[in-house]
Amino acid sequence: MVDKYQILLFYKFVEITNSEKEAVNHLAYCKSLGVKGRILIADEGINGTISGTIEQTEAYMREMHSNPLYSDMEFKIDPAEEHAFRKIFVRHRKELVTLEYKNPINPAVTSGKRLDPIQFHEYLQRDDVIVVDGRNDYEYDLGHFRNAIKPEVETFKEFPDWINENLSEFKDRPILTYCTGGIRCEKLTSVLLDQGFTDVYQLDGGIVTYGKDPEVEGKLFDGKCYVFDERMSVTINHTDEDTLITACKHCHKPSAHYINCTNNDCDAQYICCEDCEEEMQGFCSSECKEIEHAL
Repeated sequence: MVDKYQILLFYKFVEITNSEKEAVNHLAYCKSLGVKGRILIADEGINGTISGTIEQTEAYMREMHSNPLYSDMEFKIDPAEEHAFRKIFVRHRKELVTLEYKNPINPAVTSGKRLDPIQFHEYLQRDDVIVVDGRNDYEYDLGHFRNAIKPEVETFKEFPDWINENLSEFKDRPILTYCTGGIRCEKLTSVLLDQGFTDVYQLDGGIVTYGKDPEVEGKLFDGKCYVFDERMSVTINHTDEDTLITACKHCHKPSAHYINCTNNDCDAQYICCEDCEEEMQGFCSSECKEIEHAL
């Protein structure tokens, strides 16, 4: 089947004047164009993932690049057979990634040194580096770079305290950070620099860019990468080293299939193979299944 759609992942830290109005106008434009997805706009910039036909997404990129605010914004592009979203949401936020940090930071001005996929792969093999996953714990569980530290956080705003409690002893070591598309580790490196770390790096373009590099081929990434659309996960490691590191909650067979529990009061997100999803009707446990059927 020929792919007729594309999925765009993008962000840019840039000062936006009257960002609330910008969000309203941007929603109207996206609706007129017919793309679907989720976009956040704040005083500090824009962050989004959208899907659409090739014609729609190409038009969107042309329009964004014609705006001086976004003229150099990079887009990560994935081919698709259909939309990855059901609706379009454009929302105004105080922050693109909620941090609520005590000190003012500006990732557009101060952030960690950028490493391209080849450079990042080389750093991963050094003995002196500390590799920090800049995502949430459930994303790490699905897939991560080998030897990366798992952040014991459920939300991004927990990172400053986690850094202070877990990384302070490594201020004289090179710190590598990464996330899905780059925005979280860019902000995370700003926090690290503010807290006194000096040798700080970020994976430019995030995991998805790393997986597309023809020379690196996603090496040293184990498992799958969680993505915030209906695909739920994508392959990063395209070598024969590609392994699943997660298993079905019910049968414990290797799987990277994330679903939400059918019980709306639970709505837990968990790994479930397609066979067990059908057998358990999407419930994460017998208890949830019984509760829902009793209603």
